[in-house]
Amino acid sequence: MKIAVLAGDGIGPEVTAEAVKVLDAVLGRTHRLEVVEAFIGQAGIDADGDPLPVRTSEVARNADAILFGAAGMPGDEAIPYAMRPGASLLRLRKELGLFANFRPALLFEELIGASTLRPEVVRGLDLLILRELTGDVYFGEPRGFATEAGERVAFNTMRYSEGEVERIAHVAFRAARSRRRKVCSVDKANVLEVGQLWREVMTRVGRDYPDVELTHLFVDAAAMQLMRAPLAFDVIVTGNIFGDILSDAAAMLTGSIGMLPSASLGQGARGLYEPVHGTAPDIAGKDIANPLAAILSVAMMLRQSFGLQAEARRVEDAVRAVLARGLRTADIHQAGRERVGTRQMGDAVVDALRG
Repeated sequence: MKIAVLAGDGIGPEVTAEAVKVLDAVLGRTHRLEVVEAFIGQAGIDADGDPLPVRTSEVARNADAILFGAAGMPGDEAIPYAMRPGASLLRLRKELGLFANFRPALLFEELIGASTLRPEVVRGLDLLILRELTGDVYFGEPRGFATEAGERVAFNTMRYSEGEVERIAHVAFRAARSRRRKVCSVDKANVLEVGQLWREVMTRVGRDYPDVELTHLFVDAAAMQLMRAPLAFDVIVTGNIFGDILSDAAAMLTGSIGMLPSASLGQGARGLYEPVHGTAPDIAGKDIANPLAAILSVAMMLRQSFGLQAEARRVEDAVRAVLARGLRTADIHQAGRERVGTRQMGDAVVDALRG
């Protein structure tokens, strides 16, 4: 198994280091692992003058799976788009055709007190947000700045084609078939033509899956319902910008964004796996970041790219065992629990795997 590790910026190198330790612990005795590291984000600029160096693209294309940390630094928005450290991930997703972003939000019972919502609202939470990754306003053209009537204006284009909506729709319905067979499609069809097309295509594709219940919500109503009654959701499918927002909101249902893994997939088995928390530069290098999202991303990698169901469950069970022991990083710490650092949490998961 050839794994590309793109640690990136901020806390990315810290959390991916722990994830690689776990990957080696769960597979080292039974599989031959080749880990190839490459620079991305500000690290790519520092090394090669480009946030997505040519070598990094090549390493990613030649890998069986990609483990990504985080990219982007304060002040990104003041840099031309193509040279922004944070835009490197968007460029890589586009290059590799990774259009489907799986963001599960699962609340471990051991962390129910860490959620800001009441226990009776979030207990048993297990939902999947499926975000379309390579279209929408993030990639639509034209985009840029102009001067009109003597003042600066900025513009972006929200755009989706039928084909782009169809392919993410099929992914959503197939994912629901392995879960509770419910899909909620989120759009803004009452205001946006893009939302109208999205809803029409989702409805049409849904007829091919009569065993899956399809509902629709406007994004503002979906955000409210996500906070009010999150257990009502199974699979939420939506566009790039709405998925970006809703998935981060869902993170707080689980207690911390430091607990959420993700997988970005295309047509093949190769995928990109990453924690969703970002670079968190204010805590970088302090050994306090939560590595569990990166470790759980490894579990998604084992399941999605390699079909190793038993090994994926072992990683998830090891995380659960560590939480049951009362170990907590700063973001999920509660009174009466043992506060540990990034490396100590990673070591504890490895010990649980080997024990």
